[in-house]
Amino acid sequence: MTHLDVSIMGQSYRMVCREGEEKALREAAHYLDGKMCAIRDAGKIKGNDRIAVLAALGVAAEFLSVKSPQGPLSDLTILEVKQKIEAMHAVLDVALTPQENLF
Repeated sequence: MTHLDVSIMGQSYRMVCREGEEKALREAAHYLDGKMCAIRDAGKIKGNDRIAVLAALGVAAEFLSVKSPQGPLSDLTILEVKQKIEAMHAVLDVALTPQENLF
């Protein structure tokens, strides 16, 4: 096992991966960092946990559309996928707002 330090939104994380998987892990961290920074920089979402959830949903939707072209997202247009993600954002806003008020 190899230890690897990555940075996501300016936060350092020490990861463990198998020998030979370092490049893939670095690329994944860089990709996630880009997604999360884009959400943060848009200025509409506050809180790293919310940003992480929204980025994860976006990445999962991308993964599912590539992994299973015949799957549930295969018949959707890009606009429809964006609308579904926006609907997920709205649900998260409602669910996470009470938690933000605690701090």
